[in-house]
Amino acid sequence: MELTWHGHSTWHVDVDGTTFLIDPFFDNPKTDLAAADVETPDYLLLTHGHADHIADAGAFADATAVGVPELTGYLESEVGFEDTIGMNIGGTVECGDAFVTMHRADHTNGLNTGYETSLGVPVGFLLSDTKPTQESDANATTFYHAGDTGLMSEMKDVIGAYLEPDAAALPVGDHFTMGPVQAAIATDWLDVDHAFPMHYDSFPPIEIDTDDFVREVKATGSDAEVHVLDGEESVTLE
Repeated sequence: MELTWHGHSTWHVDVDGTTFLIDPFFDNPKTDLAAADVETPDYLLLTHGHADHIADAGAFADATAVGVPELTGYLESEVGFEDTIGMNIGGTVECGDAFVTMHRADHTNGLNTGYETSLGVPVGFLLSDTKPTQESDANATTFYHAGDTGLMSEMKDVIGAYLEPDAAALPVGDHFTMGPVQAAIATDWLDVDHAFPMHYDSFPPIEIDTDDFVREVKATGSDAEVHVLDGEESVTLE
């Protein structure tokens, strides 16, 4: 599984040749790419409807969009998507050679465009190369994109315990989401091997020193390796 960070909460994930783009927002300081420079993925995953997560969704209207039904309905009626998968919290759908499981995120949702219909609830996604079961599978590889969220007990009691992600991309910018302290606790609770900070430095309220996150992860006693990526940097999970 190959992960590429495009800055903010925007990730490209390749699972055995099936490609995903999560929360496309290229107007951030970690990338020089524009949406037009990026190849359309097989699937577009959207955690919620805030502009810094769906601003560039329209550039990928040929992909199959995945999100809560309220958000995929908006994409169909207002953005021009023809192929969507509306799913909801707790569900798992098969997408090409991968399995996508949706989990809730503690955040808000909405648009500032005059569109009056609810866009549903914010979520996160787990992408795995095998179907999740209660049986632990040492050969499975699972990546958790937490979306915009605060710390949740479900990270320890459900996601870490049963969905067993190997790696997690966690918002650390504070103000609108978790900051370094709570994101470090999330890293420990999830029991991941790899932690990737995201959703920081894009605008003044979420500018942080990522060394704080690295230090806080160590303070929890977690053995997770923290990867502070440069924009467009890729990591392969074995």
